[in-house]
Amino acid sequence: MGAQRRFVRVDIRDHIATVSLDRPRVNALNPAMMREIACVFRELGRGSEATVTILTSAQDGVFCAGADIAESERRYVRRELAEGESQADLIDPGQVARDCFNGIRSGGLPVIAALNGAAVGAGAVLVACCDLIVAAEDAWLSLPEITVGVAGGYRHVQRLFGPFKAREMAYRGHRVPASELYRFGAAAEVVPLEKVQAAARSLATEIGAKSPLALRIAKESMDRAEDMPVEAGYRLEQDYTARTSLLADSREARDAYREKRAPQWGWR
Repeated sequence: MGAQRRFVRVDIRDHIATVSLDRPRVNALNPAMMREIACVFRELGRGSEATVTILTSAQDGVFCAGADIAESERRYVRRELAEGESQADLIDPGQVARDCFNGIRSGGLPVIAALNGAAVGAGAVLVACCDLIVAAEDAWLSLPEITVGVAGGYRHVQRLFGPFKAREMAYRGHRVPASELYRFGAAAEVVPLEKVQAAARSLATEIGAKSPLALRIAKESMDRAEDMPVEAGYRLEQDYTARTSLLADSREARDAYREKRAPQWGWR
């Protein structure tokens, strides 16, 4: 799938894509890694090999430690180019991060975060860009940017906890345990670390049994409606419902339900 990658691993089995962050030791995000993440999720969304994606970490005890501080200082303070970058990257050095996060949130496939460790700063944003979360009991999130004199991912993390808790995280920079994710309704499950991957895959298997076209349409509908006023958002959802109902797979879903059998999806 796609070009050679250094920091992201992709494994696709049974229409479930597992995307593993793999930049030892703590998956600190540099521009090259963020570009790989954006590219992987765009490719998965354009293809038909996968129906659901799991985003996790290949590192023990850490999901993502956030932005690489040395790389951030180079880009934002010293305004230096890395290998493969052009002057355009310095005009808006934050574009690469936005592309990374938007790739996960709007790439086309439902994404389950298998949170197997700490998610710090931009790492917490990666989690917040996913559709669902399965977390290890000892996992945690934080927004520590204020402690090093910068601002961070408040707007994305607000999706997980609401504005007041997210502001507390941003002002105080303290750790928020996975149990809080579950208490706020953001995590579908909180399980022992050794069960995180199995729980995420079980959830992905359940979701992946649905029509792949309907899943993509539903995700696009929810992504667009989420920040709209209620009336406008529901009207948008009605439009998507009308579109979906015309699909052959929509008819197949209704027929399979009535006939009490497994549906056979035709991607049309």
